[in-house]
Amino acid sequence: MPPQPAGPTPVRALAASDNFRRLWATGLIVFVVRWLEMIAFGVFTYAETNSAFIVAMVTMLRLLPMGLFGAFIGAWAERIERRTALILIVALLLAGETALAISAITGHLAVWQIALATFINGIGWAADNPVRRVMIGEAAGAERMNIAMSIDVGANNASRALGPTVGGALLAGIGIHGALILGSVLYIAALVVLLGLRQRNPPAIAHTARVWATIVEGVAFAWRDRKMAAILWVTVVYNLFGWPFTGMIPVIGRDSLGLGPQGVGILASMDGIGAFAGALAMARWSRPETFRAAYVGGCMVYLAAIAAFAVAPNFLLASTALFLTGFFGTGYTVMQATLIYRAAPPEMKSRLLGVLSVCIGLGPIGFLLLGTLAEAIGAPQATALCATAGVLVLALTHRIWRII
Repeated sequence: MPPQPAGPTPVRALAASDNFRRLWATGLIVFVVRWLEMIAFGVFTYAETNSAFIVAMVTMLRLLPMGLFGAFIGAWAERIERRTALILIVALLLAGETALAISAITGHLAVWQIALATFINGIGWAADNPVRRVMIGEAAGAERMNIAMSIDVGANNASRALGPTVGGALLAGIGIHGALILGSVLYIAALVVLLGLRQRNPPAIAHTARVWATIVEGVAFAWRDRKMAAILWVTVVYNLFGWPFTGMIPVIGRDSLGLGPQGVGILASMDGIGAFAGALAMARWSRPETFRAAYVGGCMVYLAAIAAFAVAPNFLLASTALFLTGFFGTGYTVMQATLIYRAAPPEMKSRLLGVLSVCIGLGPIGFLLLGTLAEAIGAPQATALCATAGVLVLALTHRIWRII
């Protein structure tokens, strides 16, 4: 019997899906703007206030909506048509970016406007897991979810290289209004991509179901299911002790390494370059038997590399440490949504990804701690201390996450 022709590889099958391509492209565009803003807003805020604490607080506001609204958004996402929701979210982001651009062009941009826009943008970020990434899972299928997430996270990571570099260059060459105008144009492009999306979904539950009831059910499931609780615990550690360091990159880059806006952008991009390389590795070699090692081990090495970055004496060593944060942090990032999507019952995926957003939204506590410590003992020392504490917490809670 002649050999049967091999079917398309998972990557080629995903690339052939118009719905997946549009969801992926939308994520890439929004990710680029997000990282462009994080550097531009951080540099602008530090230049205006000269306060590491305020920089940390402004960065924190991007995560705050996850903690406040993540569970509600997860429940809400089950009641609506997700394509419509995604279009409305991007339109909201476009409106905020355009308003900031107008303020900057007219010379009226203030830190409080940056803070407000960051919070609004955080609402869009909180909706990404229960809306766009659930749609990616539907487009890819559960058996290809890890590959789809590797590709999607790869886009995020590429944006972490591109966004800060472009943001720093625009700040140095034009000013913050250049970064904001580019952000507005990119959001318009995202809307154009989304308008061609054909994927639709019926609401998973009746509109008459109570929001609080669906939220409580999702939280209760996560609490009862030991594996789900373990996955979420690692997320909490990452966002309390690791993620807040991103707010300190402009501070450490300027004060410890003597860099200008463009140099800070290049420094921050090293995290994205490492993360992009990590995403390629995950897409090529990730297998179910390596998921726990990629998730927990990636988080632990990520934290250790943050501590190394904080105390690095020069640009080369700091860049190398940031490359490592990106490379190993990708294992955690790819597996985070993948593990929950695979472990969640079909009718509760949006709800549990909403609970995930709540756990991510605990990050503001970490930002508050890091910002306070940075004011007291300096940004490098505070960053190294928080990251080291995260490594110790993970090591001491092995009994919790070993069942992943």
